Amino acid sequence: MSQKPASSDVVLSVRNLTVDLPVGMERAHAVSNISFDLRSGEILCIIGESGSGKSVTANTIMGLLPPSIRVSGGEIHFKGMDILATSEAKIRPLRGQAVSIIFQDPLSALNPLMTVGDQIAEVMKAHNVGTTKSRKAKVLELLEEVGLPDPALMHLQYPFRLSGGQRQRVMIAMALALDPDVLIADEPTTALDVTTQAQILDLIRKIQQRKNMSVMFITHDFGVVAEIADRVVVMEKGHLVEQGRAEDVLVSPRHPYTQRLVAAVPRMRSDDQITPEETPIVLQVENLEKEYRSGGSVFSKARVVKAVNGVSFILRKGQTLGVVGESGSGKSSLGRVLLKLLEPDGGVIRFDGRDIAQMPEESFRRLRPYIQMIFQDPFASLNPRHTIGRILTVGPVAHGMTVHEARVKAMGLLKLVGLDEQAYERFPHEFSGGQRQRIGIARALMFDPVVLVADEAVSALDVSIQAQILELLARVQKEMKVAIIFITHDLRVASQICDDVLVMHKGSVVEHGPPSRIFRAPAHDYTRALVAAIPGAEWEARAAAIG
Repeated sequence: MSQKPASSDVVLSVRNLTVDLPVGMERAHAVSNISFDLRSGEILCIIGESGSGKSVTANTIMGLLPPSIRVSGGEIHFKGMDILATSEAKIRPLRGQAVSIIFQDPLSALNPLMTVGDQIAEVMKAHNVGTTKSRKAKVLELLEEVGLPDPALMHLQYPFRLSGGQRQRVMIAMALALDPDVLIADEPTTALDVTTQAQILDLIRKIQQRKNMSVMFITHDFGVVAEIADRVVVMEKGHLVEQGRAEDVLVSPRHPYTQRLVAAVPRMRSDDQITPEETPIVLQVENLEKEYRSGGSVFSKARVVKAVNGVSFILRKGQTLGVVGESGSGKSSLGRVLLKLLEPDGGVIRFDGRDIAQMPEESFRRLRPYIQMIFQDPFASLNPRHTIGRILTVGPVAHGMTVHEARVKAMGLLKLVGLDEQAYERFPHEFSGGQRQRIGIARALMFDPVVLVADEAVSALDVSIQAQILELLARVQKEMKVAIIFITHDLRVASQICDDVLVMHKGSVVEHGPPSRIFRAPAHDYTRALVAAIPGAEWEARAAAIG
């Protein structure tokens, strides 16, 4: 970590900032009387759960608050100028040029109708920087600087053609287009797999050191903090509860909230839970195949991608099988094929003694309730126009359960997943992300499934909420003896919850075994690369030794 800069090197100073929420919200202030400094050439991490005020603080600095949220007190000084007391006309030129931001979701932040090159050039054009020719040269230079392949071809691409990591690199290039003094990165690695996350963190750190920029990095992952931070600010429900050198906050946190966040970080497990061989087999997969074909005409060959290539495994009652790998490794395709949301191109899926791989949909429909899915984004998978009660009961009622039976069962499951009975009459938007995921779990359990497929079910959640959902899944599994296929790119989570692990790479299983061997003594080069990319591994080992 870099040395702590002198206090005279403060670039951005937040003093007694208070931002009000609309009347009727669960609390009065988004942030309340917070103060901190960002120094020249340092990386300051702001960490906290959803709703802690991290992103509101960043948006206040950038002047991007919605009209319903207003600043009611405090000052934000940038190089001696109070941003909050300065007119919009004087502040506008500073955005992007003096202070720039990288948003969490690059696909939402990028214009789908413009090439990435045009979008980067537009930043310079909006500030009257350069000519058309010089802007194009700068775009190519930026694309090369952020590590994108073939900049001459890449600048002509549209966002949908790029991977998540590539889109995030484009966002970084846009943020750097005007060589800002301060870069704000708002959860830029949350949805990325470990190797892409490690690349983005390394990229931000190298660019920051080369340009001597100040970086405000917003995250809920202490592993990321351990990799990149010089200093840390911890926020809880709008209040700043702790700040200090990263080393001190990570290893010896003082505030109970910080201690809870550190304790909630999933740890790599050293012991394994062995499932006895006499435990009944609920799912047996042999040489499963799934191909995707795109393009192709009289004059060109179709592009063929083996999304699932000869995958075989056995899943026993009450067992959790982890499926890990990077984006594009075939994890989610495998899950969808197992649920028959995609038809396999070959192989056997033996469920309840029958091969369902080539079974017609009419025949499989009777078995469908017994293989259920928990989706990655619970808000997108819950109908916003339906109450939670209707969401939980509509499927079972359609399969013959009476309305009364379905309601009683739904009430019982809401209690099981930690929600009260009042949730039955409410709508999805009235719940937090963690609560919506609990509802998604309750919906999957309404059919008393034999197999649950959880596709990145905790990847977008804060560490403390993530820990609660993992504990809930373990408790549900213990009570109901359901078998779980847990798809994730977070190896720490897989180590914590899984009895057995499949490592997938380009559609194939490259390693299979218990978590302790897979993650502590990996045999395959790809698995070793995944384990090496886990953020904060050194900090975790040091904290464990001290603790």
